[in-house]
Amino acid sequence: VFQAMAKQECYFINGTEKVKYVLRYIYNRQHYAMFDSDVGHYVGFTPFGERCAERWNSDPDTLEYRRSAVDTYCRQNYEGMTPFITERR
Repeated sequence: VFQAMAKQECYFINGTEKVKYVLRYIYNRQHYAMFDSDVGHYVGFTPFGERCAERWNSDPDTLEYRRSAVDTYCRQNYEGMTPFITERR
């Protein structure tokens, strides 16, 4: 059984003042590549991940789409997630 997964995460610091978007690629429990909005490009952790990151980084449209995810994915969904992430007791 093989498992491939992509996991998106948003980190909110001081509300929406500082937002970090991270996209992780995992294959069979091994983290092979990721995109971090603070870094601004893909980073590979295995030989396969390095090849994937090199290919994704060579496409300016892909990079621009991922860089804009901070606004389109994280900040866009912040108001809907706020009751669940801040109102806990």
